[in-house]
This record gives sequence, structure tokens and C-alpha cells, in this order.
Amino acid sequence: MSTGPGADSAPVHQPTLKTRGRGETFSSLSIRNYRLFFTGAIVSNTGTWMARITQDWLVLSLTGSAAAVGITTALQFLPMLLFGLYGGVIADRYPKRRLLLVSQAALGLCGLALAALTLSGQVQVWHVYLIAFLLGMVTVVDNPARQSFVSELVGPDRLRNAVSLNSANFQSARLIGPAVAGVLIAGIGSGWAFLVNGLSFLAPLAALWLMRTSELHKVERAPRGKGQLREGLRYVAGRPDLIWPIALVGFIGTFGFNFPIWLTAFSEEVFHVGAGTYGFLNTLMAAGSLAGALLAARRGSTRLRMLVIAAGVFGVLEIASALSPSFWLFALLLVPIGMIGLTVNVTANSAVQMATDPVMRGRVMSLYMMVFAGGTPIGAPLLGWVTDTYGARAGFATGGLVSLTAAAVIGLVLARIGNLKLAMGWRHGHPSLRFVPRAAPERLATAA
Repeated sequence: MSTGPGADSAPVHQPTLKTRGRGETFSSLSIRNYRLFFTGAIVSNTGTWMARITQDWLVLSLTGSAAAVGITTALQFLPMLLFGLYGGVIADRYPKRRLLLVSQAALGLCGLALAALTLSGQVQVWHVYLIAFLLGMVTVVDNPARQSFVSELVGPDRLRNAVSLNSANFQSARLIGPAVAGVLIAGIGSGWAFLVNGLSFLAPLAALWLMRTSELHKVERAPRGKGQLREGLRYVAGRPDLIWPIALVGFIGTFGFNFPIWLTAFSEEVFHVGAGTYGFLNTLMAAGSLAGALLAARRGSTRLRMLVIAAGVFGVLEIASALSPSFWLFALLLVPIGMIGLTVNVTANSAVQMATDPVMRGRVMSLYMMVFAGGTPIGAPLLGWVTDTYGARAGFATGGLVSLTAAAVIGLVLARIGNLKLAMGWRHGHPSLRFVPRAAPERLATAA
């Protein structure tokens, strides 16, 4: 365990965060408690992806508006924006396993409530809005508790590997969930997909109950007291290696990850396809994301340079996809978009977790999730309006342009903090553009 604010982190002028060994891609699965956590998660994640796809399609069917899909997404993430930091304080103060038992049960009940409304034929759009908001309220505590609980399952040596495998888990479910949801929507209706989602939370509840608490890595819990929220904010504000990655994923999450809006709009307005094809597009993106997660699990270090480059490439790919003239080119571009988008998320997540003191991890991760997911209430309605007013292509391109601009600006800021400069040249016979250390002042004087 780290014992100070700089433990497990590299200096800002050398933005590399390393694990204690490269390890194998699936090394965290050798730990029994993590295997239980992983297995329960893949079941509930599959149900969650089924519900997400079904929810977006249901709202679009009820309203015919991409902006309404954006409002639903915004309501689900609004609580994270408003109360996310308080969720981090709770996660640092109380046993995370007990918190997760409560939060996972509450998420399952929300899924069952939406299933009952839909199967009974009484569902209205305001019902979906309300349940989306309630899901968001539960997530305020569930997200930081679940993110920081990983370190208690595997310890610091395997933390980066476990974070990557969690992402692979989520994206594997994303391969299955949308496809199954598309079949269920077209075959027997949306309500059954919601029902499966609600029941899927029995799996993580069983996994948490079966864990051996004696094998958890002990983490110091923050004592009850005043000023813990301000303490967390001051901690991040004084750490450039935390605040700038968090800022970058904030821009990407707010403006670049509005795929429910764009994929429904492209399916309906541009390519005129049905729910099955919409699920297929989500599956293609999930395939890329899964590949990105498995590649991340193999890497033995986390570089902020990789984060900035991946964010820039992500923006470029979104712009290219928005301008795609054909359905199949659009569909194929979703694979690298998923891969690079996942690389951005995993790189930032593991960099922030590994650079954070364990006693502060819940509060720092709540801030991370607040800016990554909590920005959706701002970005989703705005880009939903752009999509409705100017078309799906303009909405998608706007998200890509903001992501690219954020990567360029924050990359230059990190380079300046790290005393780096942008150098152009040739490497292996090809033009090269990269950051290199600036010359020391005495060397500059000698050269002059």
C-alpha cells in the first residue's frame, strides 16, 4: 500500500505509471474473490447493456426524438454531477462490500420496476425518465465503491490488470447484451429485456455474499469528520498528474461518448434501419472496446502520453465516421472508435487510481466519475439538440471536434508541465511528430 500522496505515481516531468511487473493478461483471475466479482459482474453487465439499448429504443419509439433519448441519458447521469463527490466520501467511510450489496440490490429493483410498467402496457416516457434518475442516484454510491473495491480484491500489484479486466468484462457483456436486446425487442417486446436485466443483479449479489472477507486487502477507511469533501478536492487540485487526466476524460465523456444519441439517429434518419441493426452497431463498437481492454490488460505501464494521443485519435475517428458516405464504412469505423475510446478510459482510470493514496481513492474516483459521466447531463441534451436541428452527422462531428481539441490543449499543458517540447523529424525513414525533453538552460546558453 502507498503511504503518501506521491506513492505509486511518477513525477509529472516523467508521466509514466508502472506496475511491479508486466504480468499475464488474466493474472487477477487467479484470486478467488476477484473471480467471484468478475463472474457476477459479467452477468449483470449483460443485463445492463440489454436495458440500455432497450431504454433508448423505447424512448425513441414513444417520442420520435433524439433529444428525448439525450434527456433520458442526462437524467441517469445528473445525480453523479450533483452528488457524485458525496458518494466518494461515503465510499471512503464505510465497508465497500456492504455498500455494494445495498446498491446492487437497488439497481435490480429499478430494472424490475421498469419491466413491470412495460409488460403491463402502462409505460410512459416520464416513467422512463423517473427510473433513469433513480438509477443515477444509486450509481452515485455504487460507482466509487465498485471502482475502489477492486484494490481490496487484488491489492496494488494487480490493480492495473484488474481495472483493464473489468473493462474487458463490461465490453464482453456489451457484445452480447445489444444483440440479445435487438432480438427480444423485435420478437417479444421491450419488457422482457428489462425483466432479464432486473434478475441479472442476483449474480453480483451472490458473488459479494460468497466472498471470503478474510482474504480482502485491508484499506484504511477515512474516519467520520468534517471537511472530507474539501480535503479530497484539495488533494486533486495539488496533483497535476491527477487533475489533467481527469479534465481530459471530462471533455471526452461529456461530448465524445454520446453514442446512444448518435447511433439511434444514424439508424433512424441516415440509414433507415431497425432495432436489430441498431443492436448490431452497438455490438461492433463493443468488439473494438473489448479488444482495447484486452490490449490494456497486457500493458505493464500507464503513460499519460498514450492517454493524450488516444484521445486525439478518438476525436479524428469520430469526425471521419460522421462523414462516412456508406453504412458499411460507418459500421466498420465503430470498431476502432470502440477500441480507442476504451483505451482512453482504461488509461485514465488506472493512472488516476495508481497515483492516488488508498485512503483518498473513493473521493478521487468519485471526482473522476463525476466529470466523466456527470458531464452527460450537459453534453447529452446539447448534442441531442444539435443532432435534431442540424442532423446526425453534425452532432457526431461536433463530439469528435471537441474531443480532438481537448486532447490537443491538455497535451500541450502536460508537455509544458513536464518540460517537454514538440519536435518534428524523421524516424525509420518516416516523418515523426513527438514530445522530447527541452534543453537545459545552461545548454541553451552554451548553444547561443
